This record gives sequence, C-alpha cells and structure tokens, in this order.
Amino acid sequence: MEQSLKSRIDERVLVLTMNRPERRNAFSPEMESAMLSALEAADGDDRVGAIVLTGAPPAFCAGGDVKRMAEAPTEFDDAERIEQMRRRCELPRMLHEIGKPTIAMINGAAAGAGLALALACDLRIAARSATFTTAFIKVGLAGDFGIHYFLNRVIGSARARELLLTARSVKSEEAEAIELVTRVVDDSALGDETLAVAHQLANGPGLAYGLMKRNLNVAESGDFAAVVDAECRNHMVALRSADHREAAQAFAAKRVPKFVGH
Repeated sequence: MEQSLKSRIDERVLVLTMNRPERRNAFSPEMESAMLSALEAADGDDRVGAIVLTGAPPAFCAGGDVKRMAEAPTEFDDAERIEQMRRRCELPRMLHEIGKPTIAMINGAAAGAGLALALACDLRIAARSATFTTAFIKVGLAGDFGIHYFLNRVIGSARARELLLTARSVKSEEAEAIELVTRVVDDSALGDETLAVAHQLANGPGLAYGLMKRNLNVAESGDFAAVVDAECRNHMVALRSADHREAAQAFAAKRVPKFVGH
C-alpha cells in the first residue's frame, strides 16, 4: 500500500505531501501519525530550515474522512474520544508553534480540518484553482482541529462566523481579498513560487525565525505587557546568536550573510 504521507528534503526545505488522492487527502490515523512524527523530527533536525505542507492532486486536504464517519459506531466513550481529538490537535499546534517557518502550498480544495491545517501554517500560497470551505456544518458538526482559533485570528470574527455558519465555498480570488491566503499564483507556477519562498526562509536566520514566531504567538492572545516581555527576552537570545553577529558583519562588509541557524 502506498504511503499516506510522502516526505522529502529539498535544499533545507521539508516537503510533506498528504497522499490519499482517492479520498482527496482526507485524514486517516496513519497519515496523522506520520505527519506528527515528521514534524517532531523536523523540529530538531538542523537539515530542515522550513516546512512546506501540500496534498497529492487533485486536492490539498478534504479534512475528515466522511465515509469513515458514516461507518463509525454511534456509541463511544466521551472521555476517550476527547483525548483522541486532543492528540490529533497536536498537528495544527506543531505547525503553528514549531520554531521553523511553515507554508501551506494549497493546490486544490482545502476543507474542514484540512483548512484548519492550512490556517495553522505561517504562510498560505494557493493555486488560482484552489477552493476553501469550513465544511463542518454540512456534516452536522461544530468543528475541530483549532478551526475557530485560527479562522478568527486570520480573517476576524465577523467573517469567521459567516464562513463557519454557511460553509460556503470560497474561490481563491476572494480568499486572497479577505486575507484567508497570503498569495494566489497560477496553477502552473505554484510549486516553483512556493519553493522559492521556502528556500529563502530555510536559508535565513533560523534562531531568529523561531523567536519571532514565539513573539507572534504571544501577541495573538497576550496583552501589550506580555508581548513586550516576550520581545525583550527573545531579543536577548538573538543578540547573542552567531546568526546576528554574522548578519551585522556581512552588512558592514557589504556581502551576503551565511546563516547557521543558531
């Protein structure tokens, strides 16, 4: 049986491809486990400077496997099911909090929990043919995978409520207009443009990226004092880094810096 998640490193960029095209890359326990293991390994791998998440054509990710849902038992232990859901939510948490830039390369439909995964990434670069839907309400569910957290912060409460309650399909042009995605590119250019951004980030000051993400995550829920405190502490770490010294010396010498990630 073919792998449900494909993984490769392309010049310091870890490319993770959800690979269940026959189910539009809907989640399976095997795919979730493989993705979480890959992210945990990448967190401590100096060969990886940035992470790209995408799906095998024709979709990015359809989210939950509705066929599996239809066959699932109707009786279950609440505490056990909640614990399972919490473990699954380690995926969006890792994409959001890992100390390396993460990019969703959205090559097709992103629905439900698949949309939540894309929103958990730092950047979202979408093909012009891509579509987006929260989807949950269509199968009588309220939503999980952190969709409420991420959607509120990315596009604001009013638009988040409308997209969640209606589950309407959003085309790429509107997604870019409401800042659901970072950038929309022609389908034929999606891979090249995404990897160009990823390579740029992967070869940048890795320690500073991780510290910057910590500051941004504090800013999403903390008050001004908490943000300033995080900025000050993380700035001290960066000031002592080899990357900072190299960048300052390269600037003075008018040359391109060579970052080492610490």
